[in-house]
Amino acid sequence: MEFWFSEEHTPNVKFSIRVDRQLYSGKSEFQRIDVFDSPEFGRFLTLDGYMMLTEKDEFIYHEMITHVPMAVHPHVEKVLVIGAGDGGVIRELVQYSDLQHIDMVEVDPLVVEVCKKYLPKTACRLDDPRLTIHYEDGLKFIRSRQEEYDLIIVDSTDPFGPGEGLFTREFYGNCYKALKEDGILINQHESPFYPGDAAACQRAHKNIVESFPISKVYQAHIPTYPSGHWLFGFASKKYHPLRDLDETRWNMRSIPCHYYTTTLHKGAFYIPAYVEELLKHVE
Repeated sequence: MEFWFSEEHTPNVKFSIRVDRQLYSGKSEFQRIDVFDSPEFGRFLTLDGYMMLTEKDEFIYHEMITHVPMAVHPHVEKVLVIGAGDGGVIRELVQYSDLQHIDMVEVDPLVVEVCKKYLPKTACRLDDPRLTIHYEDGLKFIRSRQEEYDLIIVDSTDPFGPGEGLFTREFYGNCYKALKEDGILINQHESPFYPGDAAACQRAHKNIVESFPISKVYQAHIPTYPSGHWLFGFASKKYHPLRDLDETRWNMRSIPCHYYTTTLHKGAFYIPAYVEELLKHVE
């Protein structure tokens, strides 16, 4: 007998992966957490039945949400990461030796514990001495911060359930206040392809554009996310993601990547016409 995990992307589209076995299933006060093992994508994590990451393609998401801003901002010392309980963003960030402190705010402690146990390739650097983990609501945490961070990375779940508040204008306004005068905000921006996801993209983009003087969108191909076409938001008080990209400085760090390059960085901001049209309506 074959077992399959299926996620509904639209009422007419499902994405399915054959599963060898279920490694974990549990329920926290926030959500249901499951870890499966599959022959094609290795181990993968789902929250409330929605795909969060797989061992095979998580590097794409985590490299693109982390290294794009780090290649632009000339001197990141203090970072705030909201969400990211799987540890992938932290794994990428701690490769920067000049980074002094990371605050990670994760609402659900059980996600972190499950990922440490079942996804050790991703959650492998959560013991870094520069990291402080705060188990609390990111919305509440950000309200009390002012001109504190060089970079904020919002590695949230989808814009419903526990992650819903991380896509509001109030939240992005609080991020603006929490950033230093040359700070950068990066967020996962959903997929522009299916109508429901595209509407979420538009809402998030509208709220960010109203909060930041520089707001751009860039893309990556992530096979296990809806449609495979995924967007990220780059918002900044000062730096432009292309004009202020310092390729030489970043390449001299010799950080090993499987997806990100500074050449790809430039191309990622050249988005398809249908996405331009989608976002133009809310700018």
